[in-house]
Amino acid sequence: MVITMSRHPTKIVSSEHLVSEASTELSEFEYGLIMVTNAFNRWMVRCMSAAGAKDMTAVEVSPLHHVSHRDRKKKLADICFVLNIEDMSKICTSRPTRSRSWSRAAMGYVKSEKMGKEVFFSATQAGRDLCLKYREVRESGLTNEQIGEAAQLMHNASGLYDTAARIASTNQ
Repeated sequence: MVITMSRHPTKIVSSEHLVSEASTELSEFEYGLIMVTNAFNRWMVRCMSAAGAKDMTAVEVSPLHHVSHRDRKKKLADICFVLNIEDMSKICTSRPTRSRSWSRAAMGYVKSEKMGKEVFFSATQAGRDLCLKYREVRESGLTNEQIGEAAQLMHNASGLYDTAARIASTNQ
């Protein structure tokens, strides 16, 4: 939707009802975030499909890359914390034994190991190989121009939205 306001000619927003003179840029930025999120999720799924895993979702791709990172075992809570995922069940399912297992699509790419009371996840050799193939596909389709600046903006925006979410939670 395109709106025109006296101070802000031709801004693109997704929710005109949220726009006021004080929040035109915010609405335009949030519309951009929606578009970027959907495009990036679609990219991850298609890139992973081109790499050989045709049935993984975006929520399964990111944790696979994280458990492959530095080839270290990771706890589910740490994976969710780093990826800013609140609901652990989005990437894992409960087994009757109360331990966690990875999603069905990622099985074979991720393994779990119980150490004491904790369950740790790591990538299998097939998972590491898949991530390397993903990297090849990724590098053939994307370049690094301007990505660094965009990354810094996204990190900053994430912090702003996390702070705003905490404020909103205290106002309920």
